[in-house]
Amino acid sequence: MSTQIEQLQEMIDNSSRIVFFGGAGVSTESGIPDFRSQDGLYNQTYKYPPERIVSHSFFMRNTDEFYRFYKDRMIYPDAKPNPAHIKLAELEKAGKLTAVVTQNIDGLHQAAGSQNVYELHGSVHRNYCTSCGKFYDLDYVIKTDGTPRCAECGGLIKPDVVLYEEGLDSAVINGSIEAIRHADMLIVGGTSLNVYPAASFIDYFTGKNLVVINKSDTARMVNASLVINDPIGEVLGQIKVN
Repeated sequence: MSTQIEQLQEMIDNSSRIVFFGGAGVSTESGIPDFRSQDGLYNQTYKYPPERIVSHSFFMRNTDEFYRFYKDRMIYPDAKPNPAHIKLAELEKAGKLTAVVTQNIDGLHQAAGSQNVYELHGSVHRNYCTSCGKFYDLDYVIKTDGTPRCAECGGLIKPDVVLYEEGLDSAVINGSIEAIRHADMLIVGGTSLNVYPAASFIDYFTGKNLVVINKSDTARMVNASLVINDPIGEVLGQIKVN
């Protein structure tokens, strides 16, 4: 066990209100590409820029094109939780971790067993009719050819994911901030801290240990107690839950 892992283990052992704040890098080890890496969605070639496709106005005006991209590049139903997701769920079960705050929409934290998860950008597993509000699961969207329509009223179904031009859910924001505010340890993992307002949430942390685990440097300085530049699954996979 390296010195950095030993430091992380000691911090976790001495903490009782850990919060994890994560981004796309948490799920890349499960085979889900991030948006900004060399092979990420922002560097793929499409008829329209990905940033435009995943906007509210594009969804409303070019729904068929949105769903072609969405089903091809944003849904990964066969992805499985990796050691990072699994370890965080174990820490929660042991009473060490109080919340996961994630920018991901894949639902892998819940699949691993985490209960208290704040999904800042929503989830592909929740879909609602824009006319009558009826709920549809991910399987319904996947199995529908083209744009999914409501079986009850024929209305357009929209994924419960936050698109560009849309605001974050206020209840999720407040829950995330309160969890971070009361944490005695904050682990920031798999995120470049490029996306706002989510990246600003860590400013509410006033606890003892702030740890950053990310393969590359983050976009902003956060005065971390410990920085580990390795894949988060490899790092958390070495942690023992006491």
